[in-house]
Amino acid sequence: MAEAAESESPGRRRPRGAVRAGLIAAGLELARAGGPDAVVLREATRLVGVVPNAAYRHFADRDELLAAVCTASMAELGDRMAAAVAQVPGDRVDPEAAFTRLGAIGTTYLRFAREEPGWFATAYAVPQQHAYITPTEAGPDAEEDRGPLGQLRMALDNLVEAGVLSAETRPGVEFPIWSGVHGLAVLTGQGPLRDVGDEERARLEELLLLFIAKGLG
Repeated sequence: MAEAAESESPGRRRPRGAVRAGLIAAGLELARAGGPDAVVLREATRLVGVVPNAAYRHFADRDELLAAVCTASMAELGDRMAAAVAQVPGDRVDPEAAFTRLGAIGTTYLRFAREEPGWFATAYAVPQQHAYITPTEAGPDAEEDRGPLGQLRMALDNLVEAGVLSAETRPGVEFPIWSGVHGLAVLTGQGPLRDVGDEERARLEELLLLFIAKGLG
């Protein structure tokens, strides 16, 4: 049975699935410009070109739309991490390549926070009553976590394969690493280090990544 269509401006209709995807895309546009507070149902429907009530066929309220936009923001960060890792040459048992992949994860995370502050803030703004949803790889049988945490975990598993990180040390080590990188992103974004110059920020980022690498090696 074909999906019902949604009401737009008079004389125009579009498939139901397209409206939901359009509202999330509009939410992403709003979040990119103004962070999570800018994600408003009425403004999203205006951007998509549907009547305001159409949004409630897909999202119970504004927080439900925001939760979907948060997931999409997190997925965008994960995709950029995956793309950076894919650019690193060398096989999985090469220790230098494994460390370079881990560095690419951290560098991309920090760059995303700096270049896309609206999306970065939104990725971590899931309303309390909604769960964080893990972005997964596209495909009917895919279970791979494509989000930032999943990318970090894969890089750390790669270090184990390369013989750099012991299997005994590996469990849970992603969380202190994530905390350190996220903390620096916040400090140099909206925190007390927000006014440091590009050169000093780059030095701090390099220092953090070196500290992490030494701790793992």
